[in-house]
Amino acid sequence: MDEIGIRELGLVDYQPTWQAMRHFTNTRDCATPDEIWLLQHHPVFTQGQAGKAEHVLFPGDIPVVQADRGGQVTYHGPGQLVAYLLLDVRRHGIGVRELVSLIEQSLVELLAGYGVAAYAKPEAPGVYVDGAKIASLGLRIRNGKSFHGLAFNVDMDLEPFRRINPCGYAGLSMTQLRDLVGPVDFSEVLGRLREQLVRRLGYAVQKTLAGGIEAYEH
Repeated sequence: MDEIGIRELGLVDYQPTWQAMRHFTNTRDCATPDEIWLLQHHPVFTQGQAGKAEHVLFPGDIPVVQADRGGQVTYHGPGQLVAYLLLDVRRHGIGVRELVSLIEQSLVELLAGYGVAAYAKPEAPGVYVDGAKIASLGLRIRNGKSFHGLAFNVDMDLEPFRRINPCGYAGLSMTQLRDLVGPVDFSEVLGRLREQLVRRLGYAVQKTLAGGIEAYEH
């Protein structure tokens, strides 16, 4: 299938969005079109399946959620652009490593458009600038379907990252687009990421989907 649906959800809570992703993935069939959800989250720390408690140092008033994605602990908050990729990877003919590379390449190319030289690390998925992490990845594949995705630091408060060992790495520096290039328009960044993902993943048509995730909140 060469069409993908895009939902722009705005600022939403993590827990219902995660449950909606799971419901969408569990109930879709071979004819269900793929979707990408673009959004921001209210402040939350999420632990991946392999997450270790010692990497959550002092969460304070920010909740910690044990999620079913890959990876260790990370932070989501306003000003961070999150993209959830709800794809039939089996139908698409790509494996998880290739999907990770496509996501990383999308972000590297997006950042190049702002004059920022970024790169991926094979041993530590994500995207980096001068040793600091600007985007994190965490995926789950179930029955040939992907969910979860990427978190790209655009214009946010980075302080909560100091309350954890980001992605399980003590002392890992985090950065964001605003600190590298000055003021940015969040909606413009979202549009650029949308175009990069659609193109890199090879979809010929993208369709903006109306409505939120209420139908999947079960």
